[in-house]
Amino acid sequence: MAETTQSLPGGWSRLSAALRTPWAVIGVILALVALLDSGNLAEVLRFAIAALAHTAPYIAVAVLLLSYLKATGAEVLVARAFEGRETRMIFLAALFGGLAPFCSCEVIPFIAGLLALGAPLSAVMAFWLSSPLIDPPTLLITAGALGWPFAVAKAVAAVGLGLFGGFAVRALMHGGAFSAPLRQYTPAGCCGSGPAPNAAPQWRFWRDGARRAVFRSEFLSNGLFLLKWLALAYVLEALLVSYVPADLIATLVGGDGIVPIATAAIVGMPAYLNSYVAPPLLAGLMEQGMSAGAAMAFMIAGAVSSIPAMAAVWSLVRPRVFATYLGLGVTGAVLSGILFQMLV
Repeated sequence: MAETTQSLPGGWSRLSAALRTPWAVIGVILALVALLDSGNLAEVLRFAIAALAHTAPYIAVAVLLLSYLKATGAEVLVARAFEGRETRMIFLAALFGGLAPFCSCEVIPFIAGLLALGAPLSAVMAFWLSSPLIDPPTLLITAGALGWPFAVAKAVAAVGLGLFGGFAVRALMHGGAFSAPLRQYTPAGCCGSGPAPNAAPQWRFWRDGARRAVFRSEFLSNGLFLLKWLALAYVLEALLVSYVPADLIATLVGGDGIVPIATAAIVGMPAYLNSYVAPPLLAGLMEQGMSAGAAMAFMIAGAVSSIPAMAAVWSLVRPRVFATYLGLGVTGAVLSGILFQMLV
């Protein structure tokens, strides 16, 4: 009896954790549809399964690519972007921000080390603004849900936002701002402390048993991660298409003007959806009347304001730098939306 009693807290803890997973949310959603609108349950399931099947090849390629990058240690290449002249650093940091296979917590010690070693805030800001917006898996998932033109435009916008933020901060620094941007910071071990500065990627990782183990681990964990979040995203998209009136979406964020784009950016910042859930939902919103420019602004603003991205900035830099980061993010989101709307 004593053993049973002691095991209850752990059991309840595991049950509570299980109920907060995307699978549990999917189960609750489908149960509510079955209870409240049973006639539409089959259509919701058909829509979600068909959409997930359409995206499956993109998921497979994304998982393989991300696992390869992690197993080879390719993230060490990012550190080399912060060497040389400041202008060169800004360009390379903005570019590599979209390629770095960092998890959101690994960025914190990586950037902290760069700032502590004297890397200019302008280049760090360029990396910070572009990094949350795109990476190889996000590019593929976005292409699967919204098409390659949208995915490529988002990648270009990510690099453009990095350059915009990097050179804006550089101009402010030349005017005397941000003389001491870094807070006192002690790294906490979540994903390690970033790549070793003198390390080199091992492209033929399969020759090393430890790197093969990393590849297997990353493949399984990232595959399950993408599968569960995209399954939830497509179930939510099915609900959106079924129950949200198209004229409501068109009224709020439809049309070709600047107001819908700015509205989408402002709404997107607090209503962040992770980069794997957002594309399917935006596909549903665009079918309901959301403009392409508003969708782009929503996605970019949401990524910049993600909780991991903002926590990374807040934990490292002073409030003035944090406010600059958010201001550059929302401004860049609106400008990206306007430019994309003009192109399409």
